[in-house]
Amino acid sequence: MRLERVSFARRFETYLGALELPSQPILEGRLLRMVGLTLEAEGLRAAVGSRCLIVNDDQYQARQVEAEVMGFSGGRLYLMPVGSLAGIAPGARVVPVPNTGRLPMGSSMLGRVLDGAGRALDGKGGMKAEDWVPLEGPTINPLKRHPIDEPLDVGVRSINGLLTVGRGQRLGLFAGTGVGKSVLLGMMTRFTAADIIVVGLIGERGREVKEFIEHSLGEESLKRSVVVASPADEAPLMRLRAAMYCTRIAEYFRDKGRNVLLLMDSLTRFAQAQREIALAIGEPPATKGYPPSVFAKLPSLVERAGNAEQGGGSITAFYTVLSEGDDQQDPIADAARGVLDGHIVLSRRLAEEGHYPAIDIEASISRVMPQVVDAEQVKNAQHFKQLWSRYQQSRDLLSVGAYVPGGDPKTDLAISLQAEMSAFLRQGLNESETLAQSTTRLSTLLVAKR
Repeated sequence: MRLERVSFARRFETYLGALELPSQPILEGRLLRMVGLTLEAEGLRAAVGSRCLIVNDDQYQARQVEAEVMGFSGGRLYLMPVGSLAGIAPGARVVPVPNTGRLPMGSSMLGRVLDGAGRALDGKGGMKAEDWVPLEGPTINPLKRHPIDEPLDVGVRSINGLLTVGRGQRLGLFAGTGVGKSVLLGMMTRFTAADIIVVGLIGERGREVKEFIEHSLGEESLKRSVVVASPADEAPLMRLRAAMYCTRIAEYFRDKGRNVLLLMDSLTRFAQAQREIALAIGEPPATKGYPPSVFAKLPSLVERAGNAEQGGGSITAFYTVLSEGDDQQDPIADAARGVLDGHIVLSRRLAEEGHYPAIDIEASISRVMPQVVDAEQVKNAQHFKQLWSRYQQSRDLLSVGAYVPGGDPKTDLAISLQAEMSAFLRQGLNESETLAQSTTRLSTLLVAKR
């Protein structure tokens, strides 16, 4: 049986034709070696961030893989592959791909599930591109951004009443594994008042992608959503791109004047992908194994969310942050708190007690709440937190019968309201309560006992 050999030039010409790119003279390099995830090539010039094709033009095992230029030293380039390198041999061709940093965008993306390169994962065929935009969005002058002055109804009573979110705010959901981060994200996806929802599932288990879409998101919410998924088994560069891609999608719709809800699960996996890449190209670790570039990437990603200029749209973003071993001083968790506009901490103790959503009200805060609600609600929220905290401090005494009623009026009030406060903080997965209903219920709960 004779194997027909297709020339590299013909394959690359077909590739460029599919991309509808202008033809340019092709300068080739050669692959020298591969160390871990890093490829070293020489013989060509390419800018950092540009893309190349690694082509093994072998008669029996033709193979090509896309890679991105991550750095250089002397006459050598360091590249990071997007996919598997199986079949790539020493001496393979390295060819720059011109102008491939633009991604398709349009309303046809709604209701679709994509990977980090914009390819459909849902088997529904191709999409019509209304625009082609670069992966890096435009920078907004901070003095021209519309201020956060309008509340956003997320449909979750405890957040609406005690941690009110502003339209254009960026919050983190901090928790360890298995305490209900994804479930809470799913609730907000279904109940939040937003025109467009963009969901980024970055570095999570592959099985969770389908479960989130079918159970947490639901068919109705999917119609106004775009899901970008890059599971944990994909290359770190693809996970990094997926996080940037879903942010770029949110920016695209914001620039069209839409109010966008961006949910990313998780910011920690994004940071870990950048750590893998940085360590692979030789960047020294700085803080608990994280190189400095990780802490530079976090704000560059998060700052892209928020309000547009006056009269434009908005991106309200929720990022889950995985606290390893429930350690809230984890370097990524600590860095995320510094660049976000508030944090919602989920408690493992509450989750183990069957208290859902397991929000630790004492440790959570919304920094823009005073700007988007009236003084009465701020006062009620503070009073609720004080009573809840007072009860938590007295739990041990109550459990052993050592507390004597009448010793402290505030503690007595906290004990008498404990059942009602607990009911206020709990909410079923399919229950929704508006911002107005949450505010009224909070006021009624507290005023009746004053």
